[in-house]
Amino acid sequence: MLNLTKLRRLLPVAPLLLLLAAVALAQSGPKPKVHKMVVIPGEDRFTPLALTIHAGDSVQWVNMDTDDHTVVSDDAFNTAGHQGFDQLLPGTDSNGGQPGTLMLTFPHRGTFVYFCRFHSHLDGDNQPAAPGPRGGIQDPGTACEPAAADSCNFGTPMMGVITVLGHRDHEED
Repeated sequence: MLNLTKLRRLLPVAPLLLLLAAVALAQSGPKPKVHKMVVIPGEDRFTPLALTIHAGDSVQWVNMDTDDHTVVSDDAFNTAGHQGFDQLLPGTDSNGGQPGTLMLTFPHRGTFVYFCRFHSHLDGDNQPAAPGPRGGIQDPGTACEPAAADSCNFGTPMMGVITVLGHRDHEED
């Protein structure tokens, strides 16, 4: 049986006991959300091209390339949020030797179509197309001068898509 003297000795540590109980409850809470990754290797592409996640999950882009790239949303097909998104991902040359990173969380289902604005633009049908007068890879041996602009190397379109399904616990969301 707890007498009044013992109860008075416990009062100073009661806030600490409550804090420890709250921490224990918080650690036993919901499981952390899934975290997927898109890597830009030492070449102009997003790997993987397509990801499927659930609402509430996060995606991290990691730019391992020496060049800067961007993640730009294609609002014509973007139904998963982040409309008007345009974020620079610094390359290792402009980021002190470290890869640039970006993390986005997708709160609801839909699609997130994105591209790198340095390697694509949207054509009349809202599809990514390589920059340059003729698009796509041109003659890589030709120096890019104004007089030879139609034969410069403009690269290939660089794009990706994330499909966001309903929440893991409630697929019908």
